[in-house]
Amino acid sequence: MAGPSPARLYATLVGGVLVVAGLVGFFYSSSFGSPGSVDDALGVFSVNGWHNLFQIATGGLGLFLANRAARGYALWLGLAYLALAIWGLVLGGDATILGFFPVNGGDDTLHLILGGLGVAAALATARAGRARGGAARPGRGRRRRRPRR
Repeated sequence: MAGPSPARLYATLVGGVLVVAGLVGFFYSSSFGSPGSVDDALGVFSVNGWHNLFQIATGGLGLFLANRAARGYALWLGLAYLALAIWGLVLGGDATILGFFPVNGGDDTLHLILGGLGVAAALATARAGRARGGAARPGRGRRRRRPRR
């Protein structure tokens, strides 16, 4: 019996951590503005209400898709977090993406890590349509020939 795939582990673990981090972030700043009141969660990560909601939504999506489409979730969330990291690095320092999503160096580093892990987990997980161990899927591969009479 095979264990969970890397993408499923990513979706479950990262999804759970993002939900918790988003909830904890509301204790630091629950302001919804442009960007509103921004505080540093754990002294490292810039958060506001929008950032917290984004984390809860993407984490909840991961928990929901862990048993359904973990590979797709890991790939797309990984690419999204890599894009956020690059965008934050280009802006530099304490900045806001689109005027309401705060990021800083700590966020950029975390986004790079989560993005890289997501893409790696997706690439390390076989596609759902591909059979493992070389076994052919029913209806695919060679056709059986009828025996000659």
